[in-house]
Amino acid sequence: MRHTLLIVLSLASTPVLAAEPPSFDRPGIGFGTDTVPRGGLAVEVGLPSYQRDRDRDGLRTTSLSSDLLLRTGLAPGWELQLASTPWQRQRERGPDMPRTQQRGAGDSTVGVKWAGPGSTERTAWALLASGVIARGDAAFSDGRQYALAASVEHTFNERWSGALYGSHQRGAGQRSTTWSPSLALSVTERLGTYLEAGFTHARQQPDQAIAGAGLTWMLRPNVQLDASFDLGLNRNSPDLQLGTGIAFYLQ
Repeated sequence: MRHTLLIVLSLASTPVLAAEPPSFDRPGIGFGTDTVPRGGLAVEVGLPSYQRDRDRDGLRTTSLSSDLLLRTGLAPGWELQLASTPWQRQRERGPDMPRTQQRGAGDSTVGVKWAGPGSTERTAWALLASGVIARGDAAFSDGRQYALAASVEHTFNERWSGALYGSHQRGAGQRSTTWSPSLALSVTERLGTYLEAGFTHARQQPDQAIAGAGLTWMLRPNVQLDASFDLGLNRNSPDLQLGTGIAFYLQ
């Protein structure tokens, strides 16, 4: 984990050659409608993420994870994505139970984002198709999964914008659908904030609902720092999710 962080910070200090980097997909539930130009590379890393949950029987679960997303352009409007969770740690403790701990890696996925025609300066949309190409350790794998997601963004004025994200995922005998509206505010040229909510319906599983907020800060024109949180809105959702990360663009 420490070596990965040093590599990320070293790459982030590389001078940027592009005049205006594309927007990053992190943080938040959804993704941006921009695509990386051909020859460019966006690297987005969680440093790390934290989740805490307690079920009805009193079992308390906490987890730490570090996720990695690589984005590169294929052609105008087309982008290739590679995502993985190379490091995870999960601890469980319940009434009259000893504490258990597991470490391992999560699944790796490949995806293709398409920024379709018809987008304007105020309204833009994109699709993202993805699938698992390498399964992680058994404790951290959801099996073979395939997903199709869409994101629509609308700019109200120079400071305010809104987005609606939707995805459908299936595989390993499961199906789930997620919807997430969000509202973003550009506080300054470098500082931004957003509010979001997320609703997930899964077959033969309880519905989940969360809501939260986040901050983004442009350390440099091509380097973004972020921090975010989400709270569970019902008993079936994780109680608390915290995230910090860094994203940078190389051309």
